[in-house]
Amino acid sequence: MTTTPALRRGASTDPHRRGSTVLGGVRRVARSVVTGVAFLTSLVAAAALVLGIGLPALFGAQPFTVLTGSMSPTVLPGSLVVVKPLPVEDVRVGDIVTYQVASDRPEVITHRVVARAQGPDGRTWLQTQGDANATPDVEWVRPEQVRGRVWYSVPHLGRVSLLLDHDQRRWLSLAAALWLFGYALLTTVRALRSPSVSSREAARAADRRRLHLHSGVHRA
Repeated sequence: MTTTPALRRGASTDPHRRGSTVLGGVRRVARSVVTGVAFLTSLVAAAALVLGIGLPALFGAQPFTVLTGSMSPTVLPGSLVVVKPLPVEDVRVGDIVTYQVASDRPEVITHRVVARAQGPDGRTWLQTQGDANATPDVEWVRPEQVRGRVWYSVPHLGRVSLLLDHDQRRWLSLAAALWLFGYALLTTVRALRSPSVSSREAARAADRRRLHLHSGVHRA
């Protein structure tokens, strides 16, 4: 009876095993990519909701959508501007403000303040101008027209806001918050239930050692 020597440690004896190992690695990578994309998508959606709905509601600000390019490139069309109420006396030259075209009309304009002056009624009036415009606006802005100073702006978010009314934005915010909470809870549970990577690798290494130590081919 002749016996072939035991296979050297580290040699592979089963091509099917190698194939399944490679396939398992590909699946793990694909799963990680999908999980990462889902997480980033959730993060972007959460940030949009916080900036467009959460912070304005928390600090008493109001979001508006910019429709024209008169403030380009500072504020591009489609941007969402969040405006905080501010007494006109505290507005300074260089501030960007949102004001009503007329005090009894809902339409608003967002322009930069280029001058302050005392109006005929003794109050502070503002002269504004769009960054993309060559000349200041003809009409001065009275205090009752001013809705506030721009706190921050988010490019493109205003286009999404135009598609939703107030109630829809509120329900969307609630649904997104619940979804994010559920996703975080599921991820945490999976992490706690799954063995650590080091434990899995140690188990695989032990299996390979046992296979190599006991493998051999006998021929009568």
